[in-house]
Amino acid sequence: MLKGIDVSSNNSSFSISGMDFVIVKASEGHTYPNPEQKKQAAIARSAGLVVGFYQFLWPGNVDAQAQYFVEQCDSREGDILAVDWETTKPGTRASSDEKDAILRKIKALRPNHRVILYCNRDFWLHHDTSSHAGDGLWIADYDTPPGHPHITAPWLIHQYTQHPLDTNVARFDSRAAMSNWASGTAIHAPA
Repeated sequence: MLKGIDVSSNNSSFSISGMDFVIVKASEGHTYPNPEQKKQAAIARSAGLVVGFYQFLWPGNVDAQAQYFVEQCDSREGDILAVDWETTKPGTRASSDEKDAILRKIKALRPNHRVILYCNRDFWLHHDTSSHAGDGLWIADYDTPPGHPHITAPWLIHQYTQHPLDTNVARFDSRAAMSNWASGTAIHAPA
C-alpha cells in the first residue's frame, strides 16, 4: 500500500518524506478557497507525488459548490478530485442525496478526472443511503490499523490517523499504478 497525507490551510508546513500522494483542500462550500493550495500542491508535484484536491461539502446548493470547486481548484489533468462529506461546524451535514449529486456534478464538469468520496465510517454506515462513492471510497476510521477499516464496502484510501497530520494508505501497488488510475490509463481501481 501507498502512504499519503491530506492537508488544508491549517498545515502551512508539512513533510512529504516517505509519502506517495498528497490530497489538498481546495475549497469549502461556495465561498472559501484554500489560499495555500497552489503552494501545497507544488510541494507534492516537485517530489513526483500523486496529487489530489478536495471540496468540503456543506448542505444546500450543491451545483454552485461543484462549480466553485472546479473553478477554485488548482488541479491538472490526472489529479484526483474528492468530496469531503462530514459534519459542518454548526453541526449540520449534507444529505446522502446531496453527496451523490455533487459527486455526479463534479464528474460532469471534469469528466477526465477521478472523483472520489471522503467520509468517516459513521457517515458511510449510518448516513449514506446509496453506497455511491463516485470513482472510489476514501474512508476515515481511526480505530483500526492502516489498511483495515471496519467496513465491508470496497475502499480506495483509508485515513487511519489525524496525528500529527491526516495520514492515509491507498490500495495501489506503486505510485505509478495510482497515477495511472488517476489519469484514466488504468480503468479499474484496485480490488
